[in-house]
Order: sequence, then C-alpha cells, then structure tokens
Amino acid sequence: MQYIDIGAFFLKVSSLQYDNDVIVSAAGRILVIDSACLQRCLEKLLVSLTKVKFYEKQRLIIVSDLKNVRMETKIFDKKKTIDLRKKHIGPSCKVFFSHDPIKIVRAKGQYMYDENGNQYLDCINNVAHVGHSHPIVVKAGAKQMELLNTNSRFLHDNLVQYAQRLQATLPEKLSVCYFVNSGSEANDLALRLAWQYTGHKDIITLENAYHGHVSSLINISPYKFHQLSNALSPDVYRGIYKKDHPDPATAYADDVKNLIHKAHENGHKIAAFIAESLQSCGGQVIPPAGYFQKVAQHVHKAGGLFIADEVQVGFGRVGTHFWAFQLQGEDFVPDIVTMGKPIGNGHPISCVVTTREIAEAFRNSGMEYFNTFGGNPVSCAIGLAVLDVIEKEDLQGNALRVGRYLMQLLEQLKEKHPLVGDIRGCGLFVGVELVRDRVKLTPATAECQDIIYKLKEQHILLSADGPHRNVLKLKPPMCFSEEDVDLVVEKIDQILTGTLKTLCAIKLCNYNLVSYQLSPSGLERGMASARSIVFVS
Repeated sequence: MQYIDIGAFFLKVSSLQYDNDVIVSAAGRILVIDSACLQRCLEKLLVSLTKVKFYEKQRLIIVSDLKNVRMETKIFDKKKTIDLRKKHIGPSCKVFFSHDPIKIVRAKGQYMYDENGNQYLDCINNVAHVGHSHPIVVKAGAKQMELLNTNSRFLHDNLVQYAQRLQATLPEKLSVCYFVNSGSEANDLALRLAWQYTGHKDIITLENAYHGHVSSLINISPYKFHQLSNALSPDVYRGIYKKDHPDPATAYADDVKNLIHKAHENGHKIAAFIAESLQSCGGQVIPPAGYFQKVAQHVHKAGGLFIADEVQVGFGRVGTHFWAFQLQGEDFVPDIVTMGKPIGNGHPISCVVTTREIAEAFRNSGMEYFNTFGGNPVSCAIGLAVLDVIEKEDLQGNALRVGRYLMQLLEQLKEKHPLVGDIRGCGLFVGVELVRDRVKLTPATAECQDIIYKLKEQHILLSADGPHRNVLKLKPPMCFSEEDVDLVVEKIDQILTGTLKTLCAIKLCNYNLVSYQLSPSGLERGMASARSIVFVS
C-alpha cells in the first residue's frame, strides 16, 4: 500500500502498474510514485497542479493548491451505490434527500464534495465539530495508531490526560469520567448510573425527546417512539406557556412536579430526569432561564438525578459557554453529563461525566464495568486534538460571533417574510420555524421541505426537524464563517421570495376559477389568467 498526501487529505490507495512504472490511482486520475517518470505521467493528467513535491525515500507525492481536480474515491457509480444500499443495508436506515441522495466522497472544513467534485456548504454536520478532516485531528489519530491502540485495562497517559482536560471545562464536582463509543452508549450508561445510585426505575423525559438508538433509550425517546406520556417540552414559541407568560420556567417545571406526583400516587419512584440541554430533534428548543434549576429541585426532592444530554450541543457550540447547560446559570450543575458526536470530530468516542459519589455507588453494585474500545489511546489522542483545535482556533468565540451575525440576518428575514414564524438559537445552534399563520402557528411543513431541496440544488445542505418537521436546523461545523452565513441567508431569502410569489399566484388562480365557474368562456379566461400568473412567478 502507498500513501498520498493531497493537501490536508490522506488517501490510502492500491499500487498498480503502468508503463513499467509504479503508479497509484487517486483523485480519479493517475499520480506517479517513480520520480523518473513523474514529469511524463503528470503530462497525462487533465488537471492543473500548482505545487508538486516528491520525496524519494518516503516514496510519497505531496500535491497542494489543487485546481479543478475531481477528488474521487468511487468504486461504483451513484446508481450502483443506491442499488447496493437497497439490497444490503436495512431499509429503516434513511439517507438525506431520499428523492435524490448525494454521494459524498470527501470533505474539508465546512465543505463536502460529491463524486463529481461538486462542493456543498455543510450547515447540518455537528459531528465534524472543528471542521471535516481537520489536519491536526487526523495527524493525532494517525500518529497514535502507529504506536499503540489497545483497551483501557492497560495504563496509558492519553486516557488520564484527556479525562483531566475534560474535567477542567466542567464544574468541579463533575470529576469522574467513563469513556464509551457513542452518544447512545453514553446515555444508556447514564441511566444505569441513575438506577444504581437511586434504587429507583422511572425516567422522566421531555416531549419530542431523542436520546439514542439502544433499547433503553428508544423506550424513553418519544421522538422515535410515540407511546409515552412525558413532560412538556419547554417551548416558549409553540408550547402551552409562551414568551408572554410571566414565568414560563416555573410553569414548565411545575409540569415535571405534577408528573412526579402522579408517579408516586401509582407507586413508582423517579430515578432521573434526562433532557438535552437544548432540544435538537424536538425543534431547536431553547429552555427558559431557570427551568433546569427548578426541575432539578423537584427531581432531587423525589430522590432522582438530573442528566444533561450534551451529545449534540456541547464543546463550545453555544458560544457564550463551553457547555449548553451552563446557559441556565452558574448555580445549576447536573448530576450526570453525557457527551458524544462533536467530541471526536467524527471518530467514535463519547463520555459520561458524573460525581464521585455516584461513581462509588456504581462500583458498589459488585458488577465490573468494562468497555473494549472506550477510552482507547487513539480515541483519547483524537479527543485531545479536538480540544486543542477548539482552543487554538478560538472556535467557541467564532460560534459566538458568527452565531450572533446569523441571528441578526435571520431576524431581518423574519421581518420580510410572513412564513418565518420564529428565530431561536445560541451560537451555532439555530432554528428557523416556518408557519403559514403566525397567530394559529400552522406548521409550514411542505414549504420547509421545499426550501431544503431547493437549497440542495444551490449546493447548500440543510435539514428540518421538530414534531411538525417545519423547523430549519442550522448546526454547522464550528469553522463556519460570516461569508457562509451571507450565502445561506441570501439563498433562503430568494427561495422564500419565490415561494411567496407562487402562493400569491395560487390564490389568484383559485379566485379566477371561482369567478368564472358559471360560464364556460369565463372559465377558459380564468384558466388562461391562472396560467399566465403561474408562468410569471
């Protein structure tokens, strides 16, 4: 096997033979390893390379500043990939843009590229937290993989260094880490900690919540499993208690208190309350300040624990703080915090952090806890690199600055377009709720989906969520820029303007049809008028 460094990207490709020289296939073209024929073979490339360096000993070509290069790693054409996916991948595993999915073959920063080299601005990938394929993160993982990767039953400094670095970002009492592989594993372990510590079984979750795909979490995630009665989502736009309520935090917290009371009446006991610090799948919901404190009081009084799920919103995304639960104030500290997605910038690592008291109770259960891959040296090296990049590139500060600029432009969009009902968010976690009627809050679900597909045609990737699928979600990589914001908002503005014209045309079309419905000739004139209106729009 040979290695090629193309800019910041590392492609692992198979060696082939060509004109008796060693060559490799990369970027959909041919690059040569043998220096004697380098110039001759480069002439065969139908691309523009501005810098090429060759290192004889390492047998490595380094190419940077590429122009018009098709960076392909495809084996199959797109149709073949789709056909094979349908044949071999579970049918419940969905893809983005199912009507016309995108085949992504590489990514860098806030951009993704399909098999034809088309660039897409990624506004949805909160997994690639510090940017896709960040060279510092890639290098850290590759370097450690060359040395050692094993389970955490062997002593290794990466594990304790990473735990120490993570703890330094959290309140002091949250001092004990359990490293696992995914947000689902983290939340599942958090439930086990709560069950063991309290001796209770019942879990309180919010409406429209989602905490993971394992059985214990699907059973408490109404976003995926709609057969549960849960606490009201603290949504001050669409919920029962809105922004104009004198104290929405207390009102929503009292709903949790009532649930606890009903559970006790039925002989149940509360082990924990779990909530995303900012509800993502539920529609980018920002809880009112003070809500978590009041809920924690009710839950603690019932003998339960408070679990803050930071899987989607942690690591500086909210801008003003490193963790989203800190938006509630310095006086609020969860009993357990779970992390995932951005923690490894795409590498499968996650973490549960809790208090020493809860950790000791878990140990006293008599059951040893072991995770084969959790906390391995490679994962921890990557986690450390992610923290380094966040700090060195001031990505939390960037989230604050760019997020405020984004909110500012979106508020202007709201003033211009009646379809925009609400703008809410913190840092680079923003939701745009679309409604057909600002009083009735009728969800503009179809319009939301239309916007997403039209943005895709403009090479901008956005998604929708919420119980009515009418909330545009913006949670891009943290390197997102103000120029990116300008582009996204401009395109949304253009689409909304076109949507408004179309809706007006439809209304006029309907009016004309009604006006002339008694006269065949009049009906014909109405249809002609309708066609002209639709054509103009």
